[in-house]
Amino acid sequence: MPTSEQYVVHWQSAVGNKERKKESKYQSNNYHTMATGFRNLTVYKKAFALAMDIYHVSKKFPKDELYSLTTQIRRSSRSVCSNIGEGYRKRLYEAHFVSKISDSDMENTETQVWLDFALACEYIKKEIFDDFNNRSEEIGRLLNHMIQNPERYK
Repeated sequence: MPTSEQYVVHWQSAVGNKERKKESKYQSNNYHTMATGFRNLTVYKKAFALAMDIYHVSKKFPKDELYSLTTQIRRSSRSVCSNIGEGYRKRLYEAHFVSKISDSDMENTETQVWLDFALACEYIKKEIFDDFNNRSEEIGRLLNHMIQNPERYK
């Protein structure tokens, strides 16, 4: 199972065609050759890495959870990132920015709920739960800072 410490995929031009190349982490500043704006935010990098780690761990969930817990935890963890991106694009409109970052925080909390279920159902070990939950808490603090200080992101 790859982790955020093992690789990041980004696109690189090579003799007129594109190829995939592995790097050291998901949180690398080279994640994407067009990395600008929201992709440079620490909170986005941390949320993306967590979503990818959740994806890889959730591959081992039972097949009967595919359309419930597995889908929900993947969707909510990815939604944290997408709402950050959407909010950042509307950062000049403070109310919209705060609304989207608040949605991101809500999805982050939903991810924590699904992690609770994954632990209770014994699909993940306590160590993995603690790691993911601690990272999610940190993401929540960063999102809260954005909500409380929208003027810093204009």
